[in-house]
Amino acid sequence: MSAPLRTGLKAVPRSVWAIGFVSMFMDISSEMIHALLPVFLVTELGASVALVGLLEGVAEATASITKVFSGWLSDRLGHRKWLAVAGYGLGALTKPVFPIAVTPWEVFGARFADRIGKGLRGAPRDALVADIAPPPIRGAAFGLRQSLDTIGAFAGPLVAMALMMVLAGNIRAVFAWAVVPAVLAVLVLIFAVREPRPVEGLRRPRLPIRWGDVLAMGGGFWAVIGLGAVFTMARFSEAFLVLRAQDVGLAIALVPVVMVVMNLVYSAVAAPAGSLSDRMDRRWLLVLGLAVLISADVVLALVATVPGVLIGVALWGLHMGLSQGLLAALVADTAPSHLRGTAFGLFNLASGVTLLAASVVAGLLWSRMGPEATFIAGAVFALLATIWLVSMTLRHPARRNATP
Repeated sequence: MSAPLRTGLKAVPRSVWAIGFVSMFMDISSEMIHALLPVFLVTELGASVALVGLLEGVAEATASITKVFSGWLSDRLGHRKWLAVAGYGLGALTKPVFPIAVTPWEVFGARFADRIGKGLRGAPRDALVADIAPPPIRGAAFGLRQSLDTIGAFAGPLVAMALMMVLAGNIRAVFAWAVVPAVLAVLVLIFAVREPRPVEGLRRPRLPIRWGDVLAMGGGFWAVIGLGAVFTMARFSEAFLVLRAQDVGLAIALVPVVMVVMNLVYSAVAAPAGSLSDRMDRRWLLVLGLAVLISADVVLALVATVPGVLIGVALWGLHMGLSQGLLAALVADTAPSHLRGTAFGLFNLASGVTLLAASVVAGLLWSRMGPEATFIAGAVFALLATIWLVSMTLRHPARRNATP
């Protein structure tokens, strides 16, 4: 008699845990910079809020476009780890640029290169998680990776705040310290992650990428692509959360607390939500996530106080925990195994291009009509997304999560 299959977080393989710690260290580095970057751009380098929105949108769109090619290349080669190492390594190399920047365009260049690194590593890393984790614990595996990633995302701003106090508010010195965790991320990935051997005889995508291969992924996968794009249109860059906190009077030295609050809630929710999604239709948890996002936008628009903004930020983090890992698990559920890297690349491309549009619109609304208009527009998009997702889920109920 065979032993019962282990489920939940305890069953997640060690290499997935290691990948999670890689994400955590890199996020500590990135968020030490990102938590202060919007304020640094506006107050020290003289950038407008509209330019910040454009910069963030272009940076994320660049990452998403790169993910298509890195994901496909990882499918073609049958190896994913070393592409991820290259991406994390490029991200680490960009960190020293931020403390020496003197114009917004140098920051733009560093963010652009950093996001190319993110794009190079993102799809192969997610496909590697899907390769390592068996289908019955796929939601738990993606939730765990996302949770560890997000622990780094709130630890980074905490470190930034502590350094701001120790270094007398010297933002450039804080940026310089961000190099250390970035290097640690690369070392953990190289020495602690073991990639499964490629399956013998597994069909590989042809060179170059053929639309026939892409379209053959099926309607279920393309529905997830559309779902991810709609979610992203309703949720623009977190840079606007930081700017909203400063707008209502939060001191510059305490601005990183915004990302701490958001990511603390995010990290606490992502792993349990992923594990729960293995036992139900993931889409209903996504509906709940959208309802929370609507609440966050309304609070951020209408409550112009520091405590009110922090409540809205916490709700934003709850939404992220109920959605981001689940969307990744849905991609793994619906994509053919031999095109899994390409699938993650396409998903991130759609999300990134949409994020560019959402962030540009958010920046323009802020500049011309004020921050309230930005968040009300986000609530409207989230409401439309909720209606669409509920309608789709009722029309096409799922008995169980797919396990290709």
